[in-house]
Amino acid sequence: MNSNSTKKPNILFLLFDHQLFYRHGWDQGPVIQRPNYDALCARGVHFDNAYCASPLCGPARRSMLTGVRPHRHGETRNDIEMPWQGDSYLNILNREGYQCTYYGKWHAGPGSAHEHGCEGFSYPSYNNPYTKQEYLAYLAKFQLPIPEIKVEHNFWGDAVPGDIIRQTGDWCNEHYSGIMQTPKETHEAFFLAHLACEKLKSLAGQPSEPFHLRVDFWGPHQPYFPTQEYADLYPPEEIPVYGNFHDDLTRKPAVYMTEGNNHISKDNRLLQPNPLPWREWQEVLSRAYAQQTLCDEAAGLILKTLCETGLDENTIVIWSADHGDALACHGGHFDKRSYLPEEVLRIPMAMAYPGVLPEGKRSFRIVSNVDIPVTILAAAGTGFDISVDGRNMLEAADDTIPWDNYTVCETHGHGEDVIGRALPCGRYKYICTVGQMRELYDLEKDPYELDNLALDMAYEDLISEMHEMLLEECRRSGDTGFITAYQRSISPISDLTDMP
Repeated sequence: MNSNSTKKPNILFLLFDHQLFYRHGWDQGPVIQRPNYDALCARGVHFDNAYCASPLCGPARRSMLTGVRPHRHGETRNDIEMPWQGDSYLNILNREGYQCTYYGKWHAGPGSAHEHGCEGFSYPSYNNPYTKQEYLAYLAKFQLPIPEIKVEHNFWGDAVPGDIIRQTGDWCNEHYSGIMQTPKETHEAFFLAHLACEKLKSLAGQPSEPFHLRVDFWGPHQPYFPTQEYADLYPPEEIPVYGNFHDDLTRKPAVYMTEGNNHISKDNRLLQPNPLPWREWQEVLSRAYAQQTLCDEAAGLILKTLCETGLDENTIVIWSADHGDALACHGGHFDKRSYLPEEVLRIPMAMAYPGVLPEGKRSFRIVSNVDIPVTILAAAGTGFDISVDGRNMLEAADDTIPWDNYTVCETHGHGEDVIGRALPCGRYKYICTVGQMRELYDLEKDPYELDNLALDMAYEDLISEMHEMLLEECRRSGDTGFITAYQRSISPISDLTDMP
C-alpha cells in the first residue's frame, strides 16, 4: 500500500450525527437512499462492520479527536466539560504543517475547534447553527428565507401538529419531526456544504501545503425536518413494522426500559405496548429516512467540488458518524439512551485514498470511529505520542495484515447511572451492563437481537470466552472502573446468567 507520491495527502473528513445505518431492508421496507455515500464506497473501501466508541455525542466525538475510549479521556457523558489532557489529532496535524479547517458541530468537551489549531465555523458544545451570524449571512447572500417548519410530531416540547416554527433556541427543537417549508438550501447541511465547497475552491489555488478539512453535520440527528422532495421518496404507508418494534423486553436488561419522551413513556419508563399506532411511527420514520438522503446530497456537493478542483487526486476521504439511532427499535424508542443494541452502535464507515486503497472493496473487518484519528495521523505520516485504543484502518483494509476482529463500545449512561460494555466480535455480540442481565446475540441468525442467548446455558462456554475477552481488553485499556464495578456487582464471578 505505497502511495504514488511522497507528498503528504490532504484529508477530508465528513462526519454525521445519528445515522439510521442498521436498517438493511430485511423487513422488505424501503432502502435508505445514500447515492453519494455509495459512490464513495465504489471509489474506496466500505467497512460493513463499523461501530462507535460510545452511542452518545460527547463521548464518541472526544474519542474521534483523541484515539482513546471514553473511560480514558473522561468525557463519558454529554457536556460534562472534562478538561483536555494531551493533544487532539487536530493539534498534531497543525504542528505537522497542515492547514486545518473545521465546519460544524463540536460537542466534544470544552471550547471548540478553534482551540485545536483550526479555522472555520465552530462553536462550543452542541449549539445551534441557525442562530449564528454566519448562517444569516449565507441566507442573505443567496436571498433565502428564514427556515420554517411545519410540525407533524412532537416527542418533547410545546409545539402541536400543524404549527409553523423556526429554528431558534440552543437545541434546535430536536425532538420534533415535520416538513421544512422553505427551500432545501435553508437546511444546515447545505449551509455547511457551501462553506466547505468555497474552502476547497480557495485551497485549489493556494500553494501545495497539505490541508485537513473536517465537516461535522448536525444532521441527520433529529429534529427530522426534510423538505417535501425528500419526504416523497419514502411514502409512510410503505414502511412495514420494524423487526423489533414489538419486543416486550422480557429477555433484556432493565436499561432497555428507560425512556423519557412524551407520548411513549411514564415515570421515565417505556410504555408497553407502545401507545403510538404504527401509522404515526411510519410518518416519523419517513422523515428520518428523508433527512438521511438530504444530508447525503449535501455531502455529495463537497465531494463533487473536491473532484472538480482536482484536489481528489491526493486526498484521503473518510465518511462516518458519531453513533446510530434507536428510532422505533426494541419496543419503540425515540432518540437513544444507555442501551447498546446494533441500532445505536453501528455506523457508516467508508474511506477512499487514490493510489493507496483499492476501489470498490467491501471489508468485513470490525472497525470503530475511535480508529479514525489514528488513521488520519498515519496517513499524514505521524501519530499520537501516547498509547491509544484506536487502530490504523489503512491496515484493516489490507487483508494481508493481521487484525484483531473485535472492538469495545462503552456506555456510562445518558440521563441515568449505567456502566456497560459491548464486545462485537463478528457473528456474536456480548454485552455486560453492570448489575443487570447480560446479553449475547447471534447477529447472523438474529439481526434484530430478540433472542438473548445469555439466558441459554447451552452458550455458557461462549459467554465465558467472550466475557474474558472483554475483561482482557478492559485491562489492556486501563478500564479499571468497569472491572471494579462489575466485580462488585455479582458473586460468584463465574455465575454467568443469574444476574439481576
